[in-house]
Parts: sequence; structure tokens; C-alpha cells
Amino acid sequence: MDDRIPRYHRLRDQLAERIAALEWQLHEPLPTEQELGIAYGVAVGTVRKAVDLLVREGLLERFQGRGTFVRRATFDQSLFRFFRFHAQTSERRVPESRILQRVVMPAPEAVAAKFSLRTDAKVIHLTRLRLIDNTPIIAEDIWLPFKLFAALADCPIDAFGPLLYPFYEQQCGRVIARADERLTVQTANASDVATLQVAQASPVVVIERIAYGYDGAPLEWRVSRGAAQHFSYEIEIR
Repeated sequence: MDDRIPRYHRLRDQLAERIAALEWQLHEPLPTEQELGIAYGVAVGTVRKAVDLLVREGLLERFQGRGTFVRRATFDQSLFRFFRFHAQTSERRVPESRILQRVVMPAPEAVAAKFSLRTDAKVIHLTRLRLIDNTPIIAEDIWLPFKLFAALADCPIDAFGPLLYPFYEQQCGRVIARADERLTVQTANASDVATLQVAQASPVVVIERIAYGYDGAPLEWRVSRGAAQHFSYEIEIR
């Protein structure tokens, strides 16, 4: 390790590696700053600076009187920021999830670039449909590196459930720590017409997400497409 890097930065990297390896359970606090200082042979102030960095980066979170914990990012409500998911009764609902297809294949060029893979490396491609009262709302293309998610290749399709991130953790030990999203508007293509039951060239909202593990490695590339009629953007500005 480069001694020119400040000690607290080096400690931050060491702790991040342990977090990425899921060494600490999410419901259990990390060792105290004093205990970490003794374990690594550094001052408590050095530990505090390292932990402060990890808190700012979103890997850890502190709770007064309880300690410091590995942060569990929540993405369940992400699409609710952009789409109105309401049943006929106006009750807000989590959409039903249907995996339409699962394919193990060589990575297309664009997918390989997202994961820094060779184009002959294998990936898992999931196509998923989200529905409310059997009405298609969102169509998704989801790409995963096969090397990291090989266990999903043989899982029964009906085992995936409506929330994929807990399933990734359960089946593959891969935890999504954060994600970057980009929203654009496009015109409906032939696939949208067939899957979302929209008119050709009608407006479609596209949300592209890259999800990362605690070590910063990209774990999932997801492209969600939904009819603009279901789209709504709300934000409170103070």
C-alpha cells in the first residue's frame, strides 16, 4: 500500500474492502472506533476520519446511542419518483413483476462496456414486465455479469419475486450499495408497442440505472421503459 496516501485514507480502503466482503452483518454494529484503532494500530482520530469518509460516501451510517452500521441502500421506491403506480381503486401499489425471459449469452458490446468485460464474457439478460391490474406499466431489460450471478441462471423463474436486490443477495451474496440513474424521453419502438401496448411513436420515459456494490464495481445495468401517460415528476424545493 502506498505510504504517501494519508493513513486514514488507507484505513478507509481497508474497511471498505471488509464491507464489500460482507464481513459485517447489516443488523450488527461495527466495532467501536477504539476497537478498530487497536486492531489496526492507529489513533482513534484516524479511525474517526476513515469512518467519516465512509459515512459521506454512503457505505456506513451512524445512529446515536447504537453505533455505526453498514448502510443498506433502499431502491424499492425509486420508480415511484417517476411513475404513478395506482390501481383502479386509486390505491398506490407495488407493481406485479413478471420475468418474461432469461438468457445467458456473450456480452453485447454496449453491455461489455458497462461492466468492463471482454465481449466474449458471458452475461445474464433478464426481460421483465411490471404490471398493475394486468396492465403493462414498465418494461425492463436487466443485464448482470454471469461470473457474479451464475446462481441465477438455474433459479426457477417464479422464484425471482417483485424485488430483485434482496434476491441477488440471497442467491449470490451480492449487495447493491448505490446506483446512478439517467432519465430520458424517447418515442415508442416496435418492442414498446408490443409489450407496453402503446401507440407507435408515442412518448416513452426511459430510466437507465447502473447499480454498484460496496466496492464500487458495477453489478447491474437496467433500462426501464414506461408510457409517458404514467409519468409524473414531483420534487420539493426549499
